[in-house]
Amino acid sequence: KEFLERIHFLREWTAGKAPPTLYWISGFFFTQAFITGTLQNFARKSKVPIDQTAFDHRVLSKAETERMEGKSPKDGAFVYGLFLEGASWNEAEHAVDESHPRVLSLAMPVMHLWPRQLKDIALVRGHAHLYTGDEDGTEHVYLCPVYKTSERRGVLLTTGHSTNFVMFFRLPMAKHHDQKHWIKRGVAMLTSLDD
Repeated sequence: KEFLERIHFLREWTAGKAPPTLYWISGFFFTQAFITGTLQNFARKSKVPIDQTAFDHRVLSKAETERMEGKSPKDGAFVYGLFLEGASWNEAEHAVDESHPRVLSLAMPVMHLWPRQLKDIALVRGHAHLYTGDEDGTEHVYLCPVYKTSERRGVLLTTGHSTNFVMFFRLPMAKHHDQKHWIKRGVAMLTSLDD
């Protein structure tokens, strides 16, 4: 089924005269190429070296998603097709929340891969020795790992990319939580489910 959906997505994209306004991130075989391409487009447009750019991320509310329907972001890409495992998404609080009983994973709302210059992205609050951010960071987000499969492990390719790890996504979290809270729960996002 997913194979047929992937063919349909790519056929629609190539048949159109303009790029899609919403990308099915799970439909890419090599997701890192799409992510790198999005950063490269921003770097060229902004005339800055790509190594001085990175992604900031936004989870769109239902109202924002409806407003943005059919429109591309000024920079970056709107994506869908990620699943949150080990937690839930609190739409009202716009933050990661405790998982619901007997719910292993849930589809995340539309998200914005928002490329920006590094100098414009707030450092994540955390502890460098725990790989959770920076002591001087001000951004209260969970650096949520994104994997292709629930196996959560992969092999490093000669390109330096993992066969399974995709990226870290900056997810807002409640003020009373810190990153360790979600790390201990093993919270991650997946591009595809096992079933």
